[in-house]
Amino acid sequence: MIGLPPTLESVAAISGVSRATVSRVINGSDRVTEEARRAVHDAIARVGYVPHRAARSVTTRRTDSVALVVREPVQFGMADPYLAVLVTTASQALVGAGLQPVVMMAADDADHVRLADQVRDSHLDGVLLIAVHDDDPLPEQLVRAGIPLALAGRPPAPLAGASYVDIDNAAGAALAAEHLLATGCRRLAVVAGPTDLSSSADRLAGFRAAVRAAGVRSPTVEHGGLTVETGRRAAGEILHRQPEVDAVFAASDPMALGTLRVLRRLGRRVPDDVAVIGFDDSAAAPLADPPLSSVHQSPEEMGVAMARLLVSRIRGEAVADPVVIMRPHLVLRESA
Repeated sequence: MIGLPPTLESVAAISGVSRATVSRVINGSDRVTEEARRAVHDAIARVGYVPHRAARSVTTRRTDSVALVVREPVQFGMADPYLAVLVTTASQALVGAGLQPVVMMAADDADHVRLADQVRDSHLDGVLLIAVHDDDPLPEQLVRAGIPLALAGRPPAPLAGASYVDIDNAAGAALAAEHLLATGCRRLAVVAGPTDLSSSADRLAGFRAAVRAAGVRSPTVEHGGLTVETGRRAAGEILHRQPEVDAVFAASDPMALGTLRVLRRLGRRVPDDVAVIGFDDSAAAPLADPPLSSVHQSPEEMGVAMARLLVSRIRGEAVADPVVIMRPHLVLRESA
């Protein structure tokens, strides 16, 4: 004889609480004690109870699904190691909170309009937004629609009703500049990121400020797209214009790897002729030739913090601080 599937009532009986309490625990309510919550979760694990999603959405108006939107082309998202870890970690944190992430790529304004409509029509519970560029209409569209929102990185303009997690990009770039100056470098260059990305702008500003404070000539700057290939092109342009450069700060590790390729092709020794520092301290940094010095930021910590902020907004909990700024540090290896 085939046994009947476990029910809300059987979970209540095993956990020793009421059916209403079981329902509150499953729906994420904070109106239960921690002891009752643990008892219910233990009972669910024992009997293998699976909440009926459709029934829950009717009573709570929630779908337990969250959009994780990357505002970059698919090719970039797959190639960038920092972004890949951030997306994976945030997704895992959401699953751990009982939410199902739906990863979406929005590379241009047409995608933004389509995505905003899709989020509203799908009744998704919230959105994690990664890589926000200037003049990006999506964050404001989501806030106006009343959709809980958390961002990776500082939005270009203040955005009431949204949370974000960022690293102190300016301080991290200043650490790179100060180290290069301390080692005697004076003809500095920056392979900078896109001008419409706040993290790139902050890194360039922080590097320039540290150089200016030291009374050294302003660095030569060329912008790229945070990829190995754009870093290679930008570094090549810098070295063509200013062959006497003795240090390069790159706004991302992939761009720093592109810089190393150019220097190797030109026969320039690293760090004897040109020192190189990246930003991210990705898994690729210690494997570079030579191993890459880089400003460390943790995509794991950022992903968890973003997910935590979004979950609090979805559940209607008070958010003591909607902005989390992480401190960077410089990891020194053979390249600088």
